[in-house]
Amino acid sequence: MKKILYFAFLVSFLFSCKRPDAPSVVYSQEMVESLVLKTFVNNKHEQQLATANWSYVPGLVAFGVLKAWKQYPEHTEYYDVVKAYADFCLNGRDTVKVGESNIDDLAAGKILFMLYETEIKKGNEEDAERYKACATFLRNKLKFHHKRIDNSKPGAGGFFHKAIYPNQMWLDGLYMGPSMYAEWQAMFGEELGEEDNARSWSDIALQFTTIHRYTYDKNKKLNYHGWSADPSDPNSFWACRDGEYKGCSPEFWGRGMGWYFAAVIDVLELMPDTHPDYPKLVSIADDVAGGLALYQDKQTGSWYQLLQYDHQMKSDHIGDTVDGKVYNVCDKPNYLEASASAMFTYAYLKGMRLGVLDRKAYLDVAEKAYRGLLDNFIRKEENGDLRIIQSCASAGLGPSGNHSRTGTINYYLCGNDVTIVQNEGKAVGSFIMASLEFELWRTTTP
Repeated sequence: MKKILYFAFLVSFLFSCKRPDAPSVVYSQEMVESLVLKTFVNNKHEQQLATANWSYVPGLVAFGVLKAWKQYPEHTEYYDVVKAYADFCLNGRDTVKVGESNIDDLAAGKILFMLYETEIKKGNEEDAERYKACATFLRNKLKFHHKRIDNSKPGAGGFFHKAIYPNQMWLDGLYMGPSMYAEWQAMFGEELGEEDNARSWSDIALQFTTIHRYTYDKNKKLNYHGWSADPSDPNSFWACRDGEYKGCSPEFWGRGMGWYFAAVIDVLELMPDTHPDYPKLVSIADDVAGGLALYQDKQTGSWYQLLQYDHQMKSDHIGDTVDGKVYNVCDKPNYLEASASAMFTYAYLKGMRLGVLDRKAYLDVAEKAYRGLLDNFIRKEENGDLRIIQSCASAGLGPSGNHSRTGTINYYLCGNDVTIVQNEGKAVGSFIMASLEFELWRTTTP
């Protein structure tokens, strides 16, 4: 049924949409060849993909490069560098080292499924089986061993973001864990039987419905970055103590919602549309898409680091006081942010392509968003290479040993870890994926 609906959508899309006045440069390839095949920044440190560490940043970059290879298969060097990365991390084994209940460590596993399929087709069963074994290890570690919110608290069954953040769910985590989990279910889930597969899809959906229930502000139509089921815990010092949004962090962070939006669209691509929870995820996708459209900057087509404000919002130069100490003092303004803008662009374009999002509602938003990426964040060096500017290096909430990560306006603009960098992998990977979706749209639109 999903394939029939997708074909009907595609035919309608081809004949009803105007062809965009699109740039002639194939920006996905330009970005891969300018940075990924050379070096990019991973949390302030330069890395080469083939020898990068196993983490969500090079994992996102590698996933984008695999998608580029799938769309442009003549570029075998794209596939080769991702395979080299996987083999470097596996080091002849069939598992990788991941932290205990650290959801960030799972996201790179999304590359293993395409690698498995490709090596099976090549007849390279030895590598293919290692990739499958590692993917299964990561899925099982999440499903069976990752810490969850217990039945005595709201949000029971939700995955902790990390063990050091007990009873907390962050928007970022939906991309890191459940999105990888969905890849496994889509490729291998039927091997365990129909009933087990259905329960696993329900488990995946539970993560989205839980965090959406507790973080979605129905008035502002945005999701708070994080939520704690136990706001009295010292690690949740940043959480709202009471009221309608009890447990929520104070602000709406751009990239947090970017991970979330990309995750729900990616899962909807894989999830059987006959599953009873499928409509719930479609509804979440529409909530997120509708809310973000309200906060797209009308002049530039991009989004700000702090979504509900524009450039007039500045940190207060007073900072945040926690337990008598002052943190996050500066007077920096809010700014247009590259990685969030790219993630939103990707999710809008892909959501419309899949028929999950209404193209009449979001076509102009997506087209303006992609042009905003090129205008606001992409620069060309003298040697012809691209660079991507103005990305937030990182951001988080707590734990109790790091009181500077308060989740406030001051933190997202002044925090020691929340610096503005260029060529950051989280922006590089999401820009590649946004460009691939735009290029697919451009080439299939009459």
